[in-house]
Amino acid sequence: MTESACSPETNPEPALSVYDAIRRRRDVRAEFTGEPIAADVLDRILGAAHCAPGMGIVVTYDRSRGGEHILGRHTVDDTGLFSAVLAIQNLWLAAAAENVGVGWVSFYDEPYLTELLGIPEPVRPIAWLCVGTVAEFQQVPDLERFGWRGRRPLADAVHLEKF
Repeated sequence: MTESACSPETNPEPALSVYDAIRRRRDVRAEFTGEPIAADVLDRILGAAHCAPGMGIVVTYDRSRGGEHILGRHTVDDTGLFSAVLAIQNLWLAAAAENVGVGWVSFYDEPYLTELLGIPEPVRPIAWLCVGTVAEFQQVPDLERFGWRGRRPLADAVHLEKF
């Protein structure tokens, strides 16, 4: 992936608008099909993540551990963390636009993941994402679908001038 991957001329966009991708973005768990993602689609998705400032990605192909991997630059100060979060959002939206699902593994032991992937100090993994071809995207987010939490009204989430 090169810096030129961030220019629209070298990274054609799919027909799905960013607003449709935002609405489609779901945390995927059960819908993965196991079919491989086409190399050009994966390159576009990773290229979108790469367009965010300073981040690193470990790509694994073996479900049990991960085979070949790519480790990019990553820092641990807050700016580096925020940059990595921006990369994750770019990756997730690009994946949704490409009809590819993403699931964020939210329960993991950070030292275990660090050892599993051979991540050197001072690099810290901040996300374990499952990315793959999906049978469908759920219309309702899992938190709502399984009764964990309903979506609050927008007015309750927006604060003007002060919290």
